[in-house]
Amino acid sequence: MSINPKILYIEDDVFSREIMTVLITEVLGYRDYVVYQDSSNFEEKLAAVPFVPDIIFLDIHVEPIDGFEMLKICRAKTHLDKTPIIALTASIMAEEVNDIRQEGFDGLVGKPINQMTFPDLLQRIIQGDEVWDEVWDLDDDFA
Repeated sequence: MSINPKILYIEDDVFSREIMTVLITEVLGYRDYVVYQDSSNFEEKLAAVPFVPDIIFLDIHVEPIDGFEMLKICRAKTHLDKTPIIALTASIMAEEVNDIRQEGFDGLVGKPINQMTFPDLLQRIIQGDEVWDEVWDLDDDFA
């Protein structure tokens, strides 16, 4: 993957979009970045991206097409078959994390996006690591 990764992000939460945009374009200085605020006409939006993404971030609970359906659409595109597709969700309980893994996502980033740790997580994704951010172990003692 290039030093300047090409990133596609689908997110309906305005705060998450703003944070991610600042982190990717201003903090990290990456130029090839496209963000969509919903998943309507997803296949057309995907075709309109002016580059082949190196990384795709998909909000799981976006509408009208959820992250799982968008993942299937992306995986059906041969030009994206090697692209890491990372789930973003605020719902990081064990059951949903298992669903995300089983459906074939390459990683997970918890929301709200942690501004302190995200640059490192993105660097790890660029290096080819699987990143499962903030996955709670239900056996942890929270007391």
